[in-house]
Amino acid sequence: MTIERFTNVITEETELREIFGEPSERAVNKQIDRLDVHCRAIVEKCPFILLGTSNTEGQCDVSPKGDYPGFVRVLDDRTIAIPDLPGNNRLDTLRNMIKNPQVGLIFMIPGMNETLRINGKVQLVRDPSLLESMSFQGKLPKLAIVVNVQEIFTHCPKAFLRSKLWSDEYRIERSELPSFAEILKDHSGFVDCDVEELQKELDHRHATTLH
Repeated sequence: MTIERFTNVITEETELREIFGEPSERAVNKQIDRLDVHCRAIVEKCPFILLGTSNTEGQCDVSPKGDYPGFVRVLDDRTIAIPDLPGNNRLDTLRNMIKNPQVGLIFMIPGMNETLRINGKVQLVRDPSLLESMSFQGKLPKLAIVVNVQEIFTHCPKAFLRSKLWSDEYRIERSELPSFAEILKDHSGFVDCDVEELQKELDHRHATTLH
């Protein structure tokens, strides 16, 4: 039996508008449908993005993607391409894209508090010429995530200013939290796993299979 925990739950957009009001004209008009010179400059300097997807059942996934600045390629003013680099082969993001090609992306650059947001529709592409253009030290991605841009806009810096993300103020010593191996051992249920050996294996894999 589901126990209702909350009694004041918003269910309609009209209720949201009563609380927040309407967006400013500037907030509405900043949305464009193509990569202009400013958007291109951000994409070309960006080493890290967040890629959000969902399937037709509403199950969501947000996947971090990162590499050298410019790893996301601008193909034209309405198209970008993201190399799909080695992961754990769960394929949560890619399987979602097969069922629902609509995606949302956030581009983040260390030292820049504003972000670039792109919403669009994807194709999973294996054209040799495209993959070869995205190679790194002779290694080709298995496929490219090609996004047709539908909406694009910059996002204000408030979240980064509040979190002080790029400062050292909230930076922790990694030892303050469990190691990745400890977390993986507990979450996977491998009770007989040697944590130190697992961490060595993970470190080796991360060092040798980035591309």
